[in-house]
Amino acid sequence: MQIVTRVREMQALAESLRTEGKRIGVVPTMGYLHAGHLSLIELARRHSDSVITTLFVNPAQFGPGEDLDRYPRDFPRDQDLATRAGTDILFSPQTTEMYPAGYATYVEVERVSSILEGKFRPTHFRGVATIVTKLLNLTKPHVAVFGQKDAQQAFLIRKLAADLNFNLEILVAPTVREEDGLALSSRNSYLSPQERSRASALYRSLKRAESLIAGGERSAAAVRAQTMDILSRAQPTQIDYVALVRPDSFTEVETLTPPSVLVALAVRFGSTRLIDNMIIPFPESR
Repeated sequence: MQIVTRVREMQALAESLRTEGKRIGVVPTMGYLHAGHLSLIELARRHSDSVITTLFVNPAQFGPGEDLDRYPRDFPRDQDLATRAGTDILFSPQTTEMYPAGYATYVEVERVSSILEGKFRPTHFRGVATIVTKLLNLTKPHVAVFGQKDAQQAFLIRKLAADLNFNLEILVAPTVREEDGLALSSRNSYLSPQERSRASALYRSLKRAESLIAGGERSAAAVRAQTMDILSRAQPTQIDYVALVRPDSFTEVETLTPPSVLVALAVRFGSTRLIDNMIIPFPESR
């Protein structure tokens, strides 16, 4: 596996691969890789000739008081995992390469950036949209792979790519979970053993929503109430939101209609903020 740290080198290498007729797949990550990331790399491997995994903890998507400084990092481990998962090129630039002195240009996707995650993290999606735009310009991929766990991010990136006419395919891979259903996340490492045990309530609450909808419940308020009840019994520090939205527009709904609804939630255990979601199809749409 080749390691690239400079912007110009990455651009030149991507251009060379395209000239050779290679199909490029890119997997943007912030590192501290886990099985969820590896599934993205493996998916990119199946859809491309050359896989670029990016590893960059993006300061622009962290707000004041968030966990930028303590975000877990382990480059040698990431290098080994990325190689074994099928990465050909690991692009790991320094912050000064991506945001040099005098940097002043940002990308923003309106509306979806200000709801749910955007309400609690007002500058987060501006940072996401900016870094994704830069990484796509640098790696010149034919396909880019993201995870369903970050459903709002995935929706925003699809919108970004469509609105700015990026000539590439966006793939969204299923969420990878632990045995008790907790979605894999680099931030799970922050949880104490007691918090980790209680955090399994996120998946249980989503499965309860799925069961209610399968049974014919069509009131978003009723589904939300029972989801909140399961989460509350786990004694979280805070429930930021439980929302039911249309997967194709990310607009909240009060009456549930086919073909599907996305249930999204954000919950804090101690100082750790976890997100999860599930797209639930209606029985008549299966």
